[in-house]
Amino acid sequence: MNIFKLMIVFILAVYSTNLLAYGSSSSKKACAKPKFTQFTPVHLSVVSAQSEFSFLASSLTSPASIKVSVKKQPVEVKINKMNNGYSVTGKLPATLQNTYARIDIKATGTNKCKANDGWLLKIED
Repeated sequence: MNIFKLMIVFILAVYSTNLLAYGSSSSKKACAKPKFTQFTPVHLSVVSAQSEFSFLASSLTSPASIKVSVKKQPVEVKINKMNNGYSVTGKLPATLQNTYARIDIKATGTNKCKANDGWLLKIED
């Protein structure tokens, strides 16, 4: 009987050691996503076609990864380095008139975490 108990203890010890080798979810590093703020013009504003827009991207953002589209149309943007991140500016496409359109932002952080955000505008002629 003692050998049987010893074998059970040995098997449980080996099994628990293997589980500990994989670590727990709390040991994984959290993903710090880029943040986007100060959207101009503000959400649900009424603007004219080809209006300028801007926003700030946090310092965690990789500037080369910033992609902006409006109603699935890619938009060229200018990115300027600031103390606390990046200032991003662009213009609404001329083809968008009398419609609602979302300015959609996608970017990857310096730690490879992906983020997306955006806001809605009403475009009139």
